[in-house]
Amino acid sequence: MKLKPLFDRIVIQHVEAAETTASGILLPTAAQEKSQTAKIIAVGNGGIVDGKEIKIEVKPGDTILYSKYAGSEFKLDGVEYVIIKQSDILAIVED
Repeated sequence: MKLKPLFDRIVIQHVEAAETTASGILLPTAAQEKSQTAKIIAVGNGGIVDGKEIKIEVKPGDTILYSKYAGSEFKLDGVEYVIIKQSDILAIVED
């Protein structure tokens, strides 16, 4: 698959949410909250967006936290992805 987002857009894939609580209670799929942690799959080149120059600060493979209601979800080859703007990224998760 070759996917190249435009400008300041970034393609991400959700990191699976925990299926149990900290106390060990098993959560059904319907009760799980959508994870805000994701892995970056592809990034745009940046450029001029709304009259401002945007420099891309992240790279493919980074794990990030992003805004809860950000982005547009889509499926490609049976895999779910989300495309967001760089400004929707809250933090880079470092190991």
